[in-house]
Amino acid sequence: MDLQEKLLRPGLKELGLVLPAATEQRLLDYVALLDKWNKTYNLTAVRDPVQMITHHILDSLVVRPFLKGPNVLDIGTGAGLPGIPLALACPQYQFTLLDSNAKKTRFVIQAKGELGLDNVQVVHERVERYRPAQKFDTLLTRAFASLAEMLRLAGHLLAENGEFLAMKGNYPKDELKQVISPFKVLEVCKLVVPGLDEQRHLVRIARL
Repeated sequence: MDLQEKLLRPGLKELGLVLPAATEQRLLDYVALLDKWNKTYNLTAVRDPVQMITHHILDSLVVRPFLKGPNVLDIGTGAGLPGIPLALACPQYQFTLLDSNAKKTRFVIQAKGELGLDNVQVVHERVERYRPAQKFDTLLTRAFASLAEMLRLAGHLLAENGEFLAMKGNYPKDELKQVISPFKVLEVCKLVVPGLDEQRHLVRIARL
């Protein structure tokens, strides 16, 4: 068992996640793919594949209990985060991974194919221009924009009774004040990512 596996398995257990061995392997395969492409395409600032387990995989999966399905949109997915780890862990949901950066969406398309992710659609588009046939039950962002900007750009994509889930580092006190009608903050949850000694918060927002 290599160091990545040694971090991943207890980390999943700490998150209360029991995944098939094949899914655990696909998470490790994704890290290997990300590490390989990162050397050429500079997809993420995290260079160490061991560090990617905590900073990318577990940091993505920590929000799994908050997802509403079946349709989830990952806005500004970048290298497929948090969308790809969540799609692997939640095969019952359909994930759309959206980014305006063609280099990054090319990688995500490659990862989708190599990992056999039938529940993932990749879209190369700016979020404010995106007009899908169906709206989403969960809109998910990770280091995308301020809450006010996020709502302004992506509010049209939220289904009735859907939720925005905004992943943040420090408690976003000032940003919370900028959330105005027709949206409201439901709660701010403190997240604990196994092996990561950094602040993490999740802001849940709904339409009034």
